[in-house]
Amino acid sequence: MRWSATPEDLVRAVRAAGVGDERVLAAFGEVPRARFVPAEHRAEAYEDRPLPIGHGQVTTQPSLSAAMIEALRLTGDEHVLEVGTGYGFQTALLSRLAARVVSVDLWPEMVERVRARLGGLGVTNVVLRVGDGTLGAPDEAPFDAVLVSAAHPRVPPPLVGQLAVGGRLVQPIGPGGDEDVVLFERAERGLERRASVIRARFVRLHGEHGYPLPEGWEGP
Repeated sequence: MRWSATPEDLVRAVRAAGVGDERVLAAFGEVPRARFVPAEHRAEAYEDRPLPIGHGQVTTQPSLSAAMIEALRLTGDEHVLEVGTGYGFQTALLSRLAARVVSVDLWPEMVERVRARLGGLGVTNVVLRVGDGTLGAPDEAPFDAVLVSAAHPRVPPPLVGQLAVGGRLVQPIGPGGDEDVVLFERAERGLERRASVIRARFVRLHGEHGYPLPEGWEGP
């Protein structure tokens, strides 16, 4: 298969987009995105753009994912919650940057696909779950960081409650299609907005504390 771009090209694109965290950039060089995109799009895997993955969803654009991860300021010791596993590339990146990752997605076939691919890479610090990501993973809380990969006008209250004091949360805030990706921090009195990370377009966040669940979804 002929690649239109290389892993090194992707790292350069992420750096050119303004990401400067060397740990994040190194993770992009180490995780083979070609394993985390649909087979028909593997030739485009190292281009800095989103790719369709089914269920009306797309992968997060790599440079956008990098900016969101960078905003969490991970040092390697954190317990992280990811809402929206998708095809798992971002999950694999987080596994390189944190001590433990819990990732939740609505669609069982996506979760099983990611489980196989992470296993093939020898990743052992990720817990994958099928379920409503807006409910988080209360049995795994508290989390030091939360990364939400879909849009809603507000942060789901369960995610706030599961975030440790001093923890950081990044979520696209908006209706879906035109978002302000925002960095929040959990203070003693609740969630506080810290910074706008980037403007972007995201799919909607579905769940009990988001938009209505997709028709036909029956839960885990």
